[in-house]
Amino acid sequence: MKSITYLILLTINVQAFGQSRPFEKEILVFEARDRQTPPPSDVILFTGSSSIRFWTDLPAYFPDKTVLNRGFGGSQLSDVRYFADRVIVRYRPKQIVLYAGENDIATGKTARQTYARFVDLFRYVRKKLPDVTFTFIAMKPSPSRRQFQPAMDDANRLIGRFLAKKSNAQFVDIRPAMLGATGQPEGTLFRPDSLHMTEKGYQRWAPVLRPYLR
Repeated sequence: MKSITYLILLTINVQAFGQSRPFEKEILVFEARDRQTPPPSDVILFTGSSSIRFWTDLPAYFPDKTVLNRGFGGSQLSDVRYFADRVIVRYRPKQIVLYAGENDIATGKTARQTYARFVDLFRYVRKKLPDVTFTFIAMKPSPSRRQFQPAMDDANRLIGRFLAKKSNAQFVDIRPAMLGATGQPEGTLFRPDSLHMTEKGYQRWAPVLRPYLR
């Protein structure tokens, strides 16, 4: 009951001070949860947009790892950067697993602009957490965003090349695991919106990602 009351008060406080930045309420919920149940130390932190947000049974996929989900759906790389101190740095994780960028491109950013946003986030986090392992999951081939696929491929390529030159940095290409015999993304991996993934989608991701986790 105390935690529910606290969340209500937080929401009222945000509204009282006028228009808040998008996702502020989601971040406040994370902080309230942390006060109620302090998160573990030496954690592998997953963050980013809805592909992380909806991975609700994340610990079940990696039972031998200490993982924490701090994804907030709809977010762009610029949002993760804005909230980096509150959704990444404060946990002092041993590894960051990030999925973001797809929404940036879908809302009009070019591949290079998306890449620049990623580099800004990476450099900020590395300045605050110089020893952290930084893992980026490639932007997936969502059928509903087929028109953006060339730009996402370009952004993935730029980010992959950048990370290849950095220490403790990884680019995890989950795209091949999501394609069928025709070279197109398999429909059963996606919800009816052809954007968000089903459980089968995460079942494809997990074995690809597992070798990269510390």
